[in-house]
Amino acid sequence: MTKIGILALQGAFAEHEQVLKALGVETVQIRNQQDWEAHADIDGLILPGGESTVMGKLLHDLDLFEPIKAKIDTGLPVFGTCAGLILLAKTIVGDQTKHLASMDISVARNAYGRQLGSFVTDAKFKGIGEIPMVFIRGPIIEAVGPEVEVLSQVKGDIVAAKEKNMLVTSFHPELTGDTRFHAYFLEMVAQAKEEKL
Repeated sequence: MTKIGILALQGAFAEHEQVLKALGVETVQIRNQQDWEAHADIDGLILPGGESTVMGKLLHDLDLFEPIKAKIDTGLPVFGTCAGLILLAKTIVGDQTKHLASMDISVARNAYGRQLGSFVTDAKFKGIGEIPMVFIRGPIIEAVGPEVEVLSQVKGDIVAAKEKNMLVTSFHPELTGDTRFHAYFLEMVAQAKEEKL
C-alpha cells in the first residue's frame, strides 16, 4: 500500500489529503520531527500551498529541514504546490532566501500581482491533457535548469515542471475536484518504488 506524507504545518494540506483518500491512498500528516520519524516509510511527500516564508521557518524550528531535504535529495518523490514550489526552488527572484533549494528552477513569488492574484483556467498538462487550474497568488517559474522538464504553461509562463523525483505546480490541483493530477504524482511514486526493488 502506498503511503504519502503531507507537510501539515500550515496551508492547504487537508485538501490534498481528501484527494488522495478519494484515490484510495493512505496519508499521514507531518507536523513535527516525531511524525517524520514515526513515518519514515512514506513513499512520497506533498508540500502544500500556504506561506513559504512561514513554512520555511517552521521546517527549521521543528528540526524537519535537514531530514526532509536529505530524503528529497536522495530520491523521495515530492510534489510542491504554490508555496511548496517556492520551498523546492534553488532561486527565488529578488530574494536571497533559500529553503530546501533542491530543484533547479528560479521562481518569482506572487508573480500574478493583485488584480490577477486568483483566477481559474484550463490548460494543457503534458502526460494528462487539459486540466482545470486554480491560481491563488501563484508564483511562476522564470527559468529552468537543463534537467528540468516543463509540463505546462499558461500565457507563456511556466506553471508546472518536473526534475527527477520532484514535481511542482504554481496552481492548486487539490482545489479542482479533478484527481488526475494526483494520480500523475502517484505514478511517479510507483515508479520510484519499482526502481528501489
